[in-house]
Amino acid sequence: MSGTMDGRADSSGRVYQASGDQHIIEHHHHGEARSVAWAGIESVRQPTGGRAPMVLRDRTELMERLRAAVAPGVSNQVYVLHGMGGCGKTAVARTVFQLATTEGNRVGLWVNAADRTSLRSGMLAVAADRGATEGELSAARNGLRAPADLVWERLGESERPWLLVLDNADDPEILQDGGWLRASPRGTVLVTTRRAAVQWWPHAELHHVGVLPREAAAQVLCDLAPETGTMEEAAEIADRLGRLPLALTLAGGFLSHQVIDPWTMTKYGRHLDGQGRVDLIDQGATPLAREDARHLITRTWQLSLDALTTQGVHESTALLRLLACYGADPLPLTLLNDPQINSVVPRPRAEVALRGLLDQSLTTVVDAGVRCVQTHAVLLASVMAGTPREQVAQLTSTAALLLDAAVPAIPQRGPQDLRMSLLAPHVLGLLHHATDASVVAGALDVAVRLACALHRTGDYLSARELASAAAAITEPKLGPEHRLVLSAHARTGRALFRLGRFEESEAILRQVLADRERLFGPDHPDTLDSYFGINHPLQQLGRAAEGITLLQRATDGRERVLGKGHPLTLQSRAHLLEFLPIAELAVEVDGTATPLPQECAIHLGPDHAVTLGSRLSYAFALVRLGRFEAAVEDARRVAEDYERCHGPDYAHTLSAQLLYARARAALGDMDSAVELMAVVARRREQSLGAEHPYTARSYELLEEMRAKAAGQSTD
Repeated sequence: MSGTMDGRADSSGRVYQASGDQHIIEHHHHGEARSVAWAGIESVRQPTGGRAPMVLRDRTELMERLRAAVAPGVSNQVYVLHGMGGCGKTAVARTVFQLATTEGNRVGLWVNAADRTSLRSGMLAVAADRGATEGELSAARNGLRAPADLVWERLGESERPWLLVLDNADDPEILQDGGWLRASPRGTVLVTTRRAAVQWWPHAELHHVGVLPREAAAQVLCDLAPETGTMEEAAEIADRLGRLPLALTLAGGFLSHQVIDPWTMTKYGRHLDGQGRVDLIDQGATPLAREDARHLITRTWQLSLDALTTQGVHESTALLRLLACYGADPLPLTLLNDPQINSVVPRPRAEVALRGLLDQSLTTVVDAGVRCVQTHAVLLASVMAGTPREQVAQLTSTAALLLDAAVPAIPQRGPQDLRMSLLAPHVLGLLHHATDASVVAGALDVAVRLACALHRTGDYLSARELASAAAAITEPKLGPEHRLVLSAHARTGRALFRLGRFEESEAILRQVLADRERLFGPDHPDTLDSYFGINHPLQQLGRAAEGITLLQRATDGRERVLGKGHPLTLQSRAHLLEFLPIAELAVEVDGTATPLPQECAIHLGPDHAVTLGSRLSYAFALVRLGRFEAAVEDARRVAEDYERCHGPDYAHTLSAQLLYARARAALGDMDSAVELMAVVARRREQSLGAEHPYTARSYELLEEMRAKAAGQSTD
């Protein structure tokens, strides 16, 4: 290059020429310094997230609080709406925004805070709206001035009060790192987020946004698709959708946009039964101009999982997929504290993974009598639908092993265990999801044991529902002749007996007995169990001889196959004392050197359930033989022990008290007998219902005793 000037400039242009390295910075400010609109985003004066609800249903208490937050003269506060994706946080914020700008005479400012770029652009646009000059904005954009300071300086100098909404603030770190979240005496800040931890929102007032009540959820569907069904039909669909606002909005959108072949809510409900129900829900998003992950059931929660992965907590995805193998009811947290979880999530990392899910509002800890974790049904269905098929077998296998560890191998009689009741819907959820035959069989084995455990605590209705549902789910997967499927049917029949439905019980147990004899032979333990179990309904249906024959067959077979001291053998012998003809009973009672209760205590211990049951059966045998002096003391003691061990409303406690009342009546102590019998009748009515045959029989005995007591008084 020569030493002369080679370049030329026209008008206001400039030419720089140098022989060495030079670094030149220029700042250009043309025209008058004035406020300009920031062109980085379309608008901060209108909400840009979600869809405006036709009518905001329910949220009454929350809206009262937020209405007060944007009343004239109220400022200098930050409010945080937190909850799972799709629960309607943005809809609430939109409604508050509308109130603030119309009734509250505030400037409404709306910023998408989903990521750093959107937040920064939006907040600088807020600064421009509130009077920042082009030079100030340029300096902030180029790093020559702290952008957050500029924004809050302009907000603090605003002539009009304002409401600033920071929507989708699911990454609170970016708010904290940049100093973007502050309070101001000139306005109010409203944040929507999935992040629930208090640590992210110091000095803010937090409000949880959850699912809608049933009636409000049904009304949302009727608002969106008014001609497609009744309120009751809408309520049923709302229940199926877990009353989640996003799911309701999508369902209503689908129903309202069917033109060629309009659907009713009833037809929509039928299609929700299929495996693709989550995809069906998302079809309601097709009228949207653009696809946004936050507007789709199948994708909205992936945003939270992606955020956790970015934070280094990838185990949260695995844990959520494991939870998706279960149901949407409260799940005891102790289930996750087992070494079996290592195959999905390393046990030391399970705590971190769960905290991540809680922080992102993907699940929540609830108190259902025991500490539980609960996850929304639609979220679980979405996660399961998106789980790679090759991972499902491992996940369901681990889920089955965790349940297996939680349910006793041999359930014992005792007071109700809330944890067992809470596990029932999760066993059924797992049976629905499992496809591998070995996993299905393992989960069904857990279901049968759990039904037995519920039965032995006196929760016969839950036992029947669990066993019946488990059999219905697994019979198509394993076949009707699978041993565990038959066991589930047998448990159904045993529970039906306790519920007083003797004919149904006998029909089911007879079919199971026939199948077991044909498939396994007469000496198989399952077949012997059927001989034992069917005796009970047969006795109540007036077929005592057949029942005794089968019970004797069970007793002989168990002694031969299992041994004389086996608990099931001793149990069968005890039950014979209640049903043998009087002549044979006398031989059984008097012909043994060691009474059966003592023999049970020798083999099993004095507190074993079979020992306690044998004492009740033996006392009943003494009553049948007319040996009331001996029977009354035995009956009193066993009644006291049952009440101490199992509570006053337990079925065997009431049976023992009834026997004690009968023995006292036989000895002429009618006042005590009537008093005891009145308690038994009342408690049976409370626990079994007024229509149960045992309740009716108790009141019959009570009236008989009262009549005898009245006869004694007249004598």
